[in-house]
Amino acid sequence: MSVRRFPTALPRPEGTGDGSPPLVELNGVSRRFVKKLERNRSLQDLFIRLLTRRRKAVDEFWPLREVSLTVQRGDCVGVIGPNGSGKSTLLKVIAGILVPTGGDMTVCGRVCSLLELGAGFKPDLSGRENIYLNGSIYGLSRREMARRLENIVEFAELGDFIDTPVKHYSSGMYVRLGFAVAIHTDPDLLLVDEVLAVGDVTFQHKCIDAIRRFRDGGGTLLLVSHDLGAIQNICNRALWIEGGHVVAEGPPVDVVMGYLAHMAEKERQSEEHKSLPPLAEGRRWGSGELRIERVELCDAKGKAQVAFVSGQVMEIRMTYRCDERIERPNFGLAIHHQNGTLIFGPNTHLGGLPLAAVEGEGTVVYRMPRLPLLEGSYTVTVAVVNRDDTVTYDYHDRAYRFHVLPSAAREGYGMITLQGTWQAVSSAGSTEGRVPRSPNPLPALPQPHSTGAAAHPTKA
Repeated sequence: MSVRRFPTALPRPEGTGDGSPPLVELNGVSRRFVKKLERNRSLQDLFIRLLTRRRKAVDEFWPLREVSLTVQRGDCVGVIGPNGSGKSTLLKVIAGILVPTGGDMTVCGRVCSLLELGAGFKPDLSGRENIYLNGSIYGLSRREMARRLENIVEFAELGDFIDTPVKHYSSGMYVRLGFAVAIHTDPDLLLVDEVLAVGDVTFQHKCIDAIRRFRDGGGTLLLVSHDLGAIQNICNRALWIEGGHVVAEGPPVDVVMGYLAHMAEKERQSEEHKSLPPLAEGRRWGSGELRIERVELCDAKGKAQVAFVSGQVMEIRMTYRCDERIERPNFGLAIHHQNGTLIFGPNTHLGGLPLAAVEGEGTVVYRMPRLPLLEGSYTVTVAVVNRDDTVTYDYHDRAYRFHVLPSAAREGYGMITLQGTWQAVSSAGSTEGRVPRSPNPLPALPQPHSTGAAAHPTKA
């Protein structure tokens, strides 16, 4: 194992056209932690253990296993993965906070890190004093920090609080000061963990703009974030880590889509063996002549899912049963956002699928060729009534939950995509440019005779 650190970036070897050496190079780097499963509760326990030469039971934990990574000058690498996958450990190893257990690592240039809230701050010192302290840690003189002080204070928006001990700061003030110091010390390599999520929305946008300027100025960035949109917008490469291993590395869109598909499948597998709980009292009612026996939320292959990616195919299947012939039933559904907002309520009558009669068992399917919902959690209500909406045969009120994960094409914010396009027109009336929403625009709404259903069948 070898760990090499150089205070400045290595120059490009003379006579070569390969460019400068990488700022970060990891070859098979691993990190191990040991968890002791027993502890000595007294001196007597320790003495007995020494006499019997019985070792404590231990368990090894490897947050990083055989990780290889190369970061060139000017790279912006986004690191994604579920909680506990090893993302933060990777940044701590590169920053020098943790020493790798195995492998070879080379880090060149001045490294600034924002990994934990308040890391590197002395609580009893004021914000101003901590700025100078952090500057010295990053290798800058007091004179150099004095030149940067005004910009740091202005960026952190601390005002008169800059001379207040940081132990009295809120979490937002902590992260503003930490980021302001890190971004204004002109690092060769900036390491940023998820701590930016602590700041308010305005400051988050300010940080993103500062990171873009840092990137455009040739800075090198390693960003750990659960905000997959930020990873795609800021970074030119993405690294997916899970279980301490590198699962994928490459263009952000490709890596993010692979990660989302994996998470959707993982969530589906965790739910597929769970039986649906009985509907709570007050969530289901109806006369019972026609009953909806099973509801499935499926993908394009007809496989039941609990997580979908925005823009993918989604089908809602309602399997019904009735012992006697029911004339002109009207099946419907409703989709609600997690905040209770009704998104849409189609039904078979309005959707152009009039059912003359049903008897025995059957299935009614509502198909969305491109799911227009944006990231969030949603619930589905299903119901079936008679044509005149005077009899409710069966009603399941917001009984089925699913999640929507963001797609690679980040169009906007809110609950749904409007399938729109942008167009610029000059003062003379000519079209300057037309930007489609995505390479594959959403198809038109289903035409008559497609399957459909209703949120509020009483509105049919």
